[in-house]
Amino acid sequence: MAKIVAVANQKGGVGKTTTAVNLSSCVAALGKKVLIVDLDPQGNTTTGYGISKRSVDIGTYEILIGEADARQAVRKTEFRTDVIGSNPRLAGASLEMIDLPGRESRLRKALASVQKDYDFIFVDCPPSLSLLTLNALTACQRVLIPIQCEYYALEGVSSLMNTISRVKHTFNPSLEIEGVLLTMLDGRTNLSLQVVESVKKHFRDKVFSVAIPRNVRLGEAPSHGVPIHLYDPRSQGAESYRQLAQEIIRRNR
Repeated sequence: MAKIVAVANQKGGVGKTTTAVNLSSCVAALGKKVLIVDLDPQGNTTTGYGISKRSVDIGTYEILIGEADARQAVRKTEFRTDVIGSNPRLAGASLEMIDLPGRESRLRKALASVQKDYDFIFVDCPPSLSLLTLNALTACQRVLIPIQCEYYALEGVSSLMNTISRVKHTFNPSLEIEGVLLTMLDGRTNLSLQVVESVKKHFRDKVFSVAIPRNVRLGEAPSHGVPIHLYDPRSQGAESYRQLAQEIIRRNR
């Protein structure tokens, strides 16, 4: 039965989708059966796997609204990772789900049909605390929180933590934090090092031992529709995500 991990942070530009794409592909490269679900209307996880959003006839929108089963939405990729993609219709899903029964748990119910087929299911959330993110938090057992090593690193995280607490109390008692991932680290600057210390002081043992560095190749890989460990296996970004994948697997043995 798959461990479902939501990659979430209401703040944009923190490396959330970069992490979702590259972590999932690196976990799959280590021999695990992996599905990634693109719950962001921007669809960057979908294109990060080389899939055109316009080609997604059945995706997260269709399974949330109830027009299709999750098994119909799964697309195989050449990267050993299966994808349930996002299409432009997902942008209106939050409004359309308001009047649907069990609106907070529709993703959980949809993924139940495929959960037994995988070791890990990663869910890339939108950069907001919307009904889509609420569905992800209700469906998952763990939340991975990327935090960028910049001045406003912890801004908005308190709101996310409050949301996680409310979801745990109301909809999903098994919800826990998988870990906090430091991203966009520039070890040459005092600011980055100060942010690292601040985050570690706040989250303690929840912070992953590996941090993701600022890396040009990480920024290039999505435009080629290829995960970083295949786009440039020797890059610092690829090595960091391989280490993160190993750490995730160790934590979930």
